[in-house]
Amino acid sequence: MSHCVKQWLILFIYRFHLKVMLMIKKTLYFGNPAYLSLKNAQLVIKLPEVEKNETLPESFKVQTQVTKPIEDIGVVVLDNQRITITTGAIEALLENNCAIITCDHRSMPVGLMLPLSGNTTQSERFRDQIDASLPLKKQLWQQTIQAKISNQASVLSSCRGAEVGCLRAWARDVRSGDPDNFEGRAAAYYWRNLFGMHIEDFTRDREGVPPNNALNYGYAILRAIVARALVSSGMLPTLGIHHHNRYNAYCLADDIMEPYRPYVDEYVFQLIQKHGLPSDELPKAWKAELLLIPTLDVVIGGKKSPLMVGVSQTTASLYKCFCGEMRKVAYPER
Repeated sequence: MSHCVKQWLILFIYRFHLKVMLMIKKTLYFGNPAYLSLKNAQLVIKLPEVEKNETLPESFKVQTQVTKPIEDIGVVVLDNQRITITTGAIEALLENNCAIITCDHRSMPVGLMLPLSGNTTQSERFRDQIDASLPLKKQLWQQTIQAKISNQASVLSSCRGAEVGCLRAWARDVRSGDPDNFEGRAAAYYWRNLFGMHIEDFTRDREGVPPNNALNYGYAILRAIVARALVSSGMLPTLGIHHHNRYNAYCLADDIMEPYRPYVDEYVFQLIQKHGLPSDELPKAWKAELLLIPTLDVVIGGKKSPLMVGVSQTTASLYKCFCGEMRKVAYPER
């Protein structure tokens, strides 16, 4: 290959900002204009600047194309308004249970596309989920909040060395349905202490100062992973066990992701230690690192696995609770 071609390939890779994380299912991030299409069960990735350049030979254009097996892709993030993707590529991605995230003009996740059918016994599983009793849902929410507060305590202790006795006590005291709102009490204490060394009186607010933007981005990735796993386990992400917002299409995903949020929080804390606070417009370097969230280690039942795998174990156990085979959801433990 000539020196000129090599230079074009380097430019292609650099400008494309394609971030691929090697794991059981890959996460693909597209931050620049791109043509995405389907050929021979492969996602074909082309750079418009190369395709439109009439001075380049066709052989070189073919060489600059990147292909990825559809079956290996778990999440696709589309973060540029000049990305073109064919309906054939979308169909193939969804048929292989891939979550497609779209971003707005601020490069923040704004949309999520999931397959309508993800399990061979889906209608039966829908019935079991819909027929779940209110006492069962309250018990599942109790387990969810207990796991969340316990993980928050572990993160706060690990990151700040803070006193977490109150969080441990609140986790133990959570009753069915959390009528005492220990989740809210724990959140107030947790956020006040986690980022206190970086921002005085930090509060968690979607529209708040950084690192809220980094947390928003990380949670969006996490939400997509959880929603994808719920569909794969044959459940409706819309029907929550606690969240019931009529305008929220992912209430169950928002429920089940709660104990996983502290993993994102800890990762953002580590990134701040590494890079300092992010700017108001989240840098691409931060996004690239946040896309590694599916690969974070979690421990369920004493066994370590990537977060994406752990989430699938959690959703599989949730369905077993709905159908009466189990009484406890398999949540991760920090």
